[in-house]
Parts: sequence; C-alpha cells; structure tokens
Amino acid sequence: MKYPIGIQSFDQIINGGYVYVDKTDLVYSLVTEGKIYFLGRPRRFGKSLLVSTLEHYFLGHKELFKGLKIDSLEKEWLEYPVFHVDFNGINFARFGKLEEMIDFNLTAWEKKYGIVPDKQLDAGLRFVQILQKAHERTGRRCVVLVDEYDKPLLDVLDTDVKLDANGQEYSLEDWNRDTLRAFYSVFKAADADLQFVLLTGVTKFSQISVFSGFNQPKDISMDARYDALCGITQEELEAYFAEPIATMAAERGIPVEEMKALLKRQYDGYHFSKRLTDVYNPFSLLNAFDKQDIGNYWFSTGTPTYLLRLLSHSDKNMDELAGEYYKSNVFMDYKATVEKPLPMIYQSGYLTIKDYRQQRDTFLLDFPNNEVKDGLISWLASDYWKLDTAKIGWKSRDLVLSMRQGDPETLRKLMTGFLAGIPYTMHWKEDERERERYFHYTFYL
Repeated sequence: MKYPIGIQSFDQIINGGYVYVDKTDLVYSLVTEGKIYFLGRPRRFGKSLLVSTLEHYFLGHKELFKGLKIDSLEKEWLEYPVFHVDFNGINFARFGKLEEMIDFNLTAWEKKYGIVPDKQLDAGLRFVQILQKAHERTGRRCVVLVDEYDKPLLDVLDTDVKLDANGQEYSLEDWNRDTLRAFYSVFKAADADLQFVLLTGVTKFSQISVFSGFNQPKDISMDARYDALCGITQEELEAYFAEPIATMAAERGIPVEEMKALLKRQYDGYHFSKRLTDVYNPFSLLNAFDKQDIGNYWFSTGTPTYLLRLLSHSDKNMDELAGEYYKSNVFMDYKATVEKPLPMIYQSGYLTIKDYRQQRDTFLLDFPNNEVKDGLISWLASDYWKLDTAKIGWKSRDLVLSMRQGDPETLRKLMTGFLAGIPYTMHWKEDERERERYFHYTFYL
C-alpha cells in the first residue's frame, strides 16, 4: 500500500496509485448545495487535498474520479475557469511579500485571458476584471479556490515588525490585513461572475471584509454534515487500512483490537460539530502506517510560532483552558488576543471538542489525543524553562520511572531538586496569589 506522505495533489494521488480515502460524495454536496464557503481546520489536516480535488472536479477531469462516489452522482462534468490561490510554502513576515505573491498570480491570469495589466488598479479591481473576462470568454462563471487564506496574517500575528509608510507607522499585521481585505473584496464585486468559492484556513479573521456584509462565505467549520470532510473517521480507518493495522499488530504481538485502541488514543479524538464524529489526524495516521510505528508525527512538524507568542503573554495556563465548557462563540469567532488565546489554541488543533451539553449549549474543550497532549506540554515546558525538549523528556522519564518502581523517596528527591532550581525572582508579582500560581503551573508542566 502506498501512502501519499507530503502529496497534496489529487491527480498525483490517483495516477500514482496511492491510497485515497474517498470523500467525493461530500465534495458533490458542497458544489451543489451552496456557492461561497469557508472551512477552518488545523494544519496538515487535508485542506490542500480538498482544494486540489475541487480544482480537478471543476476542470471537468472526469477520468480522475472514475470509480469514486462522485462518479455516480455527477452527470455533466462541465469545465469552468478555475482560479487557485495557494498561500502555502511562503513566509509573509516581510513587507511586500504578500503584494508580490498576489501580483504574480494576477499577472499570469491577465496574460491567459488577454488583459493588459493596469498596475495602478488595486488587486481586488484587477481580479474583478479578470473574472469578468474569463466569464465572458468561456461562457461559464468562475471558480475561486483559496488555500490557507489566513497564512499571511498568521505569519505576522503579534509581531513587532513595522513600516513607516508616508509618514504613518504600520505594523506588518495591519499592512497584510489591509492588503487581503482589498483582494478578498472581489467576492462582493464579482458575484455575477462566480460559480463557486472556497476559502480554507486555520482561523476566521472577522476583521477581513470577506467575513462581513453581502456574500460572506458560509462557515462550515462546525457543520455536522461536513465534520468528516477532512481527516479520517473510525469507519474509514477500518475500511481502508485493515491491512497495515493487522501488520502493526502482528509485529507487536498484540491483537488487532488492541492495536486499534493504541492508534485511537494516539491520533483520534478530534470533533468538529455537536454530532461528535470521531476524526483521526490524517497526517499522523498515514505516517504511522508508512513507518509501521506510533510516533508524534503531526506535532514534530513544528508548532506555529504565533501560538507561542500568544501564550507567552497570556494570563491563562493550559491547565486552566483545557477541560472546561465554553459557548461556541468563545472559541470559534476570531477574537484571540494575548489575554485570550483560546480561539487560536482551538482552531490550531491543540484543543478540540470533547462533549456538548445541549441544555446549556456549551462545548467541552480538551486535548484531542496523546500525541497532542504530550507534545504540547513538552513544548510549553521547554519554552517555559528555556530547556530543550530532550532534557524535558529525560526529567519526565525519571519521575515516571520512580513512580512505576514504587520508589517515593527518589520521586521526592527528583521533585525537590527540580523545584529548588527555580529562582524566586523568575516571576515576581506583587499579588501573592499570582506569584504562587506561577509555581503551580511550573509543577503542572
């Protein structure tokens, strides 16, 4: 069995004979039941593959979908003009990088449709002109697919990079937000020329004009009908991956059901709606099958620096945020600040929905699985104490070993030595309760 590790192109997966978890029935529902959508999911959760699948569908590449669920649903297979904008793989933490990337795309599209570029127009108006021309030339309305629409903002969130423009100081975060606001304004101006629009990302920035006013995207991030649009469900796991699960179980000398339980504890546990459909992290699961080993694959790809910047300022600790019930607007709407980082922590995938209380209309947020919990706490501890994660792991293993061996004296010495090494001057506060709280969190980590 071939696993598409690092492959996000639908055509490469199909033509290359890689395993593909068929979600094209959900794709068909999307394109036939609505027009403008937003989908928020954590990184490496299959958003780029979804965008690629939609691109090939709207280009009419029927042969790629042969034998898939959509093959029996779609009858026409029309070809539309598709505009795919991918913000992945670019670091936008420099002034001008975002404008450069947008201009590159617009120039290519203008050339394709025979438009003389007018660089005096802002990006939104140029895009409107392109969509109108494409509609006119092909006779079909346009499809716009934007992958990781929010990356230009996440790259510079809570940074100090500033620019003095025309005697006025701008933060790079504000600059990129204004640039995107102008670019995304196209969805209001070009409604008559649009057939379908999908924006994917991690979070929904309410300050971007695309999420306000006329023709705002339909947010399906917590829509129960699409909670399994990205990721792998328990049913899909057992239907598509029975062979590698059996192989891993045989190598460990354990029953298949026990192997499933191990995979579930390590990679399952994400929920994206009140329905509480279990969703596995696809990146970690595929890597585990490919390497035939259970590891922290998703977490090891790197924790977003913006999350660390937010948490470093916050007056809330992870143990205070996790295991609590919240109203959906508290963690779904983008209002994350240095004082209230919960929305970003949830949307980035480090906390997920674990329960829903209908009477109070509240959601329990907690760590999704062992991979995230272990990785996040080690990462927070290493930054908190300014130690590398290897040393954190070594200290943790010694403590666990002493408990497993029933050796309380060694445990006492290890903990006493650890706490004695923390100077009282590390976090001085006038409020005695706040000062004590700092050491509570140190002990927790």
